[in-house]
Amino acid sequence: MKKKISIFWFRRDLRIEDNHGLYQALRGEWPILPIFIFDPNILTKLNSKQDARVEFILSALQELQIKLIAKGSSMHVIHATPLEAYDRLADQYDIQCIYTNHDYEKYADVRDGLIQSWAHTKGIEFSTFKDQVIFEKDEVLSGQNTPYTVFTPYSRKWKEKLAQQPIQVYPSEELQNYHPFAAELPSLADLGFEKSGLVFPEKKVSTQLIQAYQVDRDFPAKGATSRLSVHLRFGTLSIRSLVKQALGVSETWLNELIWRDFYFNILSNFPRVSDGHAFRKEYDRMEWRNNESEFEAWCSGKTGYPIVDAGMRELNATGFMHNRVRMIVASFLVKHLLIDWRWGESYFAEKLMDFDFSANNGGWQWAAGCGCDAAPYFRVFNPTLQTQKFDKDLAYIRKWVPEFQELSYPQPIVNHEQARVRVLAAYKKALDR
Repeated sequence: MKKKISIFWFRRDLRIEDNHGLYQALRGEWPILPIFIFDPNILTKLNSKQDARVEFILSALQELQIKLIAKGSSMHVIHATPLEAYDRLADQYDIQCIYTNHDYEKYADVRDGLIQSWAHTKGIEFSTFKDQVIFEKDEVLSGQNTPYTVFTPYSRKWKEKLAQQPIQVYPSEELQNYHPFAAELPSLADLGFEKSGLVFPEKKVSTQLIQAYQVDRDFPAKGATSRLSVHLRFGTLSIRSLVKQALGVSETWLNELIWRDFYFNILSNFPRVSDGHAFRKEYDRMEWRNNESEFEAWCSGKTGYPIVDAGMRELNATGFMHNRVRMIVASFLVKHLLIDWRWGESYFAEKLMDFDFSANNGGWQWAAGCGCDAAPYFRVFNPTLQTQKFDKDLAYIRKWVPEFQELSYPQPIVNHEQARVRVLAAYKKALDR
């Protein structure tokens, strides 16, 4: 007789604390087998065998494993497609229910639909829960019952709703209903990957940093941002815990968390952004220059504009880039070089440790002027003025581009004023069609 169990499927929620789906699973009738699937449909699309995100996930699983062992269980890690993984599990166990948390990206939606159909044919219940966001899909709507496409009214309504419906906590860490199980985790080498050498940020933020965030956040040399985005991306921290920490301390820091919900809202309600389309359809008519040698100079941090080059070198070296600098380098690629924003979006998707499709797509479309609530297309950041404003002592630039005053440093690959005239003409031509 196969043992009756239920499964909790970890994905973007790599923690046992305040985990909504895990909480519901552990309150169920059957003991829970915790699983994680390393999906080759995702892994084989990664360009580098030193992808820090795989290493981060494995590190998070190792931390989870310690906590699960203390509860008499273990993480069951499977390296297979989800369908193959569940076929194997069904051969071993009499599965009663699969619990997991919602995932909103296009591939995840297709994958979950496939597993739900598989479960239905086997008579297995498939239950998913909201955990990754505070409010999702159609929970924050305008007075006309339509999704918001501008952040400020969305955030206002978001805060009103939160005041009416305080944050619920799911103390999953206090529950015990696990299947007694022991297994070892795979190594990076088992998965076909190598150490990246990158350093992962801490999983905590001080109240002092949050209090100073509004004043200091735009200055990349200050290290005044929380660096928690990778933990939110993989769910090693609960969004609910961070919102509670922000409330009454910093409206500006809270707004950054609300931006995350906002972009998930756009992804859910306007799925065309997942297919490479501009949110504002008329911007798909843009004619891009797409000069490959200029794109390579941008990628490698050799444009001759020190603030742009510093940002790109920070990204390439650490898997992170300060948010103010992300705006500067994105604007430079699109507006100065007239290179399709999707090229930059893809490069960031490859390099960012905290890559999250909804925020990355939203940020790039904002920079290109083609997204919801975007910067107007005629706003062209001047890298020199941005430097004077946000790195006037050149501390950030000196760290990442120490040779910027030497003869070996490249001349600017484009003149700012000429580039500005050129891009405004290109946008006007596309929008006048």
